[in-house]
Amino acid sequence: MVGAVLVRDGTIIGRGWHRRAGLPHAEIEMLNQCHRRGISTRGATLFVTLEPCCTHGRTPPCTDSIIAARIRRVVVGAIDPNPLHAGRGLDLLRNARIRVTNGVLASESNRLNEAFNHWIVQQTPFVTAKVAMTLDGKIATADGNSHWITSSAARRHAMQLRASADAILVGIGTVLADDPALTIRQTAPGGKERVTARRRIILDRRARSPLNSRLLTDAFADQTVVVVGQSAPSRATAAIEKKVTLLRAPEREGRINLEWLLNRLGRDGITSLLVEGGGEVHASFFAAQAVQRIAFYYAPTVLGGRNARKAVAGEGAHDLKTAWALTHPEWESVGPDLFVTAIVGSDSFHRRGA
Repeated sequence: MVGAVLVRDGTIIGRGWHRRAGLPHAEIEMLNQCHRRGISTRGATLFVTLEPCCTHGRTPPCTDSIIAARIRRVVVGAIDPNPLHAGRGLDLLRNARIRVTNGVLASESNRLNEAFNHWIVQQTPFVTAKVAMTLDGKIATADGNSHWITSSAARRHAMQLRASADAILVGIGTVLADDPALTIRQTAPGGKERVTARRRIILDRRARSPLNSRLLTDAFADQTVVVVGQSAPSRATAAIEKKVTLLRAPEREGRINLEWLLNRLGRDGITSLLVEGGGEVHASFFAAQAVQRIAFYYAPTVLGGRNARKAVAGEGAHDLKTAWALTHPEWESVGPDLFVTAIVGSDSFHRRGA
């Protein structure tokens, strides 16, 4: 996601934004707008949220067009995260005697593309752990009752998280307890509800996914991937594979090997993964240091109960020094509920602001 504006004498004379992969970049959209309106770009200042590209990919390099447009100055928010390209575009502009200023609102610019930046550098999806819980950190009663902990406003808000992800992941426990659809329900113009889906992933080491569950039978079943372990029963895996995509993964200490899975998803082009639990799945991702951001919804409710189900279960940290620290927290009221999002640990892009 990139935006660009062209300014002369304090007035914006052109705007552009990158609509999707394969289409013209923000700078080209902006220049095209100026050309259509007959506005000269010579001597103007370009403000752009991401370093202009300097290589041939799906589109020609933007640096060539900027130089040809006789732009006098370029102000950049974030540097290209790809180590093969980082800074090269700015060097080309400077060599063409264009004044370059970079790092303006860098953290905000990087936040726009944090998932893509992570994927470019690490080649694995940017993982967000999403949980809806009570104030005392419970996601369900001991017998699994969880409908609904948070308000309808929070659930609508959570649909935006799903819509921004490439894939959504849950564990088999959630499938057995809730039979979720993991779809994206949004109100279209005119008030009609529109239902769409992203890739839906089930961690199901022993191939226990019910063949009549919604994830295996609904209109979006072609988006469902069931990840089983190498020791999963062959009869069960064969039955699942007749309905949806099956992925056999190596195991580690009796669990799906998450490092292997994330590498596989990254190779498949999944840049962002929303993990929706349950508690053991969240714990396994935290233990594997595989979570980059949390998205926690807190309802004004105390459930209590030593056997109530926890948002993050597992063994947990052994002491406060080894707990998973959060940085850059942001708090927001969503209806009667509280939403908090934060980076897990010290993500390099947010820490450097570059």
